[in-house]
Amino acid sequence: MTEVLLFHHAQGLTDGVRSFAGTLARAGHTVHTPDLYDGATFGSLDEGVAHAKELGFDTILDRGVASADHLGKGLVYAGFSLGVMPAQKLAQTRDGARGALLLEGFLPPDEFGAWPAGVPAQVHGRPADEWFAEDYPAAQAFAESTPKAELFTYDGDAHLFADDSLPSYDPASADLLVQRVLAFLARLD
Repeated sequence: MTEVLLFHHAQGLTDGVRSFAGTLARAGHTVHTPDLYDGATFGSLDEGVAHAKELGFDTILDRGVASADHLGKGLVYAGFSLGVMPAQKLAQTRDGARGALLLEGFLPPDEFGAWPAGVPAQVHGRPADEWFAEDYPAAQAFAESTPKAELFTYDGDAHLFADDSLPSYDPASADLLVQRVLAFLARLD
């Protein structure tokens, strides 16, 4: 099965992120969930973003990249929203990446250089979500121009819809996202 390095969103390593990791693990995958906030979690997205700003986005990115140092190669890098930053950087810059799962966030690939040839990716998000809306055009262009890249969109406008510990959780959209993620991981085996 596949080994996944999964990064949390701005509200921290919530029970919902752990639950998502557990779903992947029950399907037979090994999932690592580093805590980029040293145990802090936040009750709202605004509080989490304020904490991220206080820490500094470069610090979060550096912590995420460093969390891969003790792991082997051949990983799938995944991240929710803020966690897309380290996931995408590692997928683009660390040798041996098997894939990228970019959930509710996306950065133009030139942020970290060119997208590596042959590395598959899925981008998931809601175009009406104010946090994903600015990422959406770049995600569309990426999916249209990059072999093995897929963009999946979902109805609704709530951010962090796949975290079952948050009020923004949308079971129907989250279940569809999980199905697509599990199919992606199965194709890598």
